[in-house]
Parts: sequence; C-alpha cells; structure tokens
Amino acid sequence: MTPERYEKLKAVLARRQPDLTVLAEALHKPRNLSAIIRTCDAVGINEVHAVPGEEGVAVHWNTSQGAEKWVGVRRHASLGDACRHLRGAGFQLIAAHLSDDAVDYREIDYTRPTALVVGTELWGVSEAALAETDHEIVIPMKGMTQSLNVSVACAIVLYEALRQRDRAGLYGSSRLDEETVRRQRFEWLHPVVAKFCRERGLDYPELNAEGDIVGSFPRGAA
Repeated sequence: MTPERYEKLKAVLARRQPDLTVLAEALHKPRNLSAIIRTCDAVGINEVHAVPGEEGVAVHWNTSQGAEKWVGVRRHASLGDACRHLRGAGFQLIAAHLSDDAVDYREIDYTRPTALVVGTELWGVSEAALAETDHEIVIPMKGMTQSLNVSVACAIVLYEALRQRDRAGLYGSSRLDEETVRRQRFEWLHPVVAKFCRERGLDYPELNAEGDIVGSFPRGAA
C-alpha cells in the first residue's frame, strides 16, 4: 500500500459516523442492498444493519463497487432483535414510509443517533417495523409516481443527514473509539491476516507508523 493510500484510509476512518446507520428490512434484491451500502460508505456510515429476506442478506459486487469491504453489515435474526439492538444503543428509528403521519425528510434532526429504516421494494416498511419507529418521513414528489427506488430514496435521506452533520462539525474529528479504529485499520490494511486471526481467536499484530505489521506474522499466515 502506498503512503497516499494509507493516509486516505486513515482519513476515511476519522470521518466515520458510529451513530448513523441504516436498517434494511428483508430487501429482496441484492442490487438494492449493494447500492445502499455504497451510499453508506460515501456518507461515512461504518455499519449497516439487515434483517434477511427470502434470499438472505446478499451483496452484488458490481453495484456496491466493493464498498462492503469498508462498511460492516450486521445481520439480525429478526426485526425485533434489530430494533432492540438499536434502541439499546440509543438510536432513534426513522422509517421512510408514505403515510398521513409522515413528515418531510428534511424536518428530522439527523445529528442525533439515527437509524434509517427501509423496507422491501414492493411493500415498503412493514407494519411491525412502523410500530417500532419514532418518525415516518417522506420525500416530496412532484410527478405521477408516488415513490422512488429504495436505494435512491435512502441516498437522498442520507445526504440530508450528511449535510446536517457536516454543518454541526461531526465530520471534523474522529468519533470512533480507539479500539475500533485500531481493529478496522488492521482489517482494511491486512484482510488476509485479519481473517486468519479471527478464525483462530488470535490477537491482531501491532502495526508501525506506515501500517506495516511489526514482528512476526501469526503462525501459518505468511
């Protein structure tokens, strides 16, 4: 890895937003989840949450452009598990859903810990998910169609979150804890060695200032 690439990697980590995320509920099409992950990387989201649909949780590489290497995907066995996890971490849940109760998406304060809930391509956010959310939001439409593709709608809302957070200075300094930064830096720089260590319960080796492993490689990883 070149010094320039390493500096960019560190800068990206420093802008990650640990309290902004997306909860994807049972998306059927891998391309849509992949596009959402790509947008999440672009706005500095560090981890996406997903409840599996009929095809599980799948990512289409050509659509994500490899963004899944930089954004974690936490899979939950059920919607209830996902919502309890996010609630326990202090997130407000915002559902992208057309209804009489929905407000303009720009009226929400996204500088608060926020999870954007998106639903299936055909039916949208489920009634069970709506029961868990704090607010429902809508993107104003001026044409005949009443909705956008789920990944497009997600991108519009997330860029409003980026705008608010950028104005509030939330991208100005690192917001990840030191242990997360250390772990992710190693995994991004040395994915093969990181996988080897995880599979065997080994600690990651230390890195020097240039991002190189210092000392010996874990046994069998060279």
